[in-house]
Amino acid sequence: MNPTAPLPERAAEFRTRFAALEAEIGKVIVGQRDTVRGVLTGLFVGGHVLLEGVPGLGKTLLVRTLADALALSFNRIQFTPDLMPSDVTGTNIITESADGKRDFRFQTGPLFAQIVLADEINRATPKTQSALLEAMQEHSVTVAGVVRILDEPFFVLATQNPIEQEGTYPLPEAQLDRFLFKLQVPFTTREELMAVLDRTTRGDAGRASKVMDGAEVATWRRLIRDEVIVPTPVKDYAVRLLLGTHPGSPFAVPEVNRFVRAGGSPRGAQALLLAAKVRAVLDGRFNASFDDVKQAVKPSLRHRVLLNFEAQAENMASDAVLDAVLTGVKEREG
Repeated sequence: MNPTAPLPERAAEFRTRFAALEAEIGKVIVGQRDTVRGVLTGLFVGGHVLLEGVPGLGKTLLVRTLADALALSFNRIQFTPDLMPSDVTGTNIITESADGKRDFRFQTGPLFAQIVLADEINRATPKTQSALLEAMQEHSVTVAGVVRILDEPFFVLATQNPIEQEGTYPLPEAQLDRFLFKLQVPFTTREELMAVLDRTTRGDAGRASKVMDGAEVATWRRLIRDEVIVPTPVKDYAVRLLLGTHPGSPFAVPEVNRFVRAGGSPRGAQALLLAAKVRAVLDGRFNASFDDVKQAVKPSLRHRVLLNFEAQAENMASDAVLDAVLTGVKEREG
């Protein structure tokens, strides 16, 4: 991409490259278009993504395929109850040279990759889960007082099973807040399942080829963050939506006051605007709209809205609360 080219030309190239990346992933992943687009949105704005779905829906395969299409280094961490923080970050080990001298050498853990899959993240203890916090926020790892910077782009995708309870440790609120999106991976349709069976039982599943590299991803990140505009009324709408998730707020609807224990953080508003920017460019515009923000509400806020015991007793989901917020908070005040 020519960085001096006019914005419309660069935006058009981004749409072309985004579509090429989607198409390459589609050679391996059947369906799941919204999930793929959500993951790519997180990638191009520099946010991490949490994937929630029952086993066998291709979550792990999606992450591996993304790494292939981007030619980025990839590591998978299988989270289990006995996993230790040093198994994730790495640790100092004693080495002995040929002349008998001993020294400490840092052995990197699987976290030192550009795309990291934290598989079944809720099966590890909170202490091990927290080993990801610094990496996700600061893009660095500190071991024995030494800070080590991770290679860019650094992107964490975590998976969890929504129906498995035994032997799991729900992610704490502070860690959930580090994920830009929480995407719910739906079960495949009849037609999609037929295609999956054709690909996986006949030996022609295929593998994605390289479409772009890390330097190009960084270029598109700058385009999205620095050059796509969010008009003040749209920004104010995103702020009111976020405040509408807080009980007692002037913008809170009755469902929020009744069922919500705590609303979204400022990171939620950041996620709304960044996702809206990507959607605007993909739609051929250079400024985000009210509708762009609306489409980003559920993936951006569903994991940031904490429900109370009454909501659990009523089997009220966070998405249903967010639907009420979208209905109650108008695009413009008055």
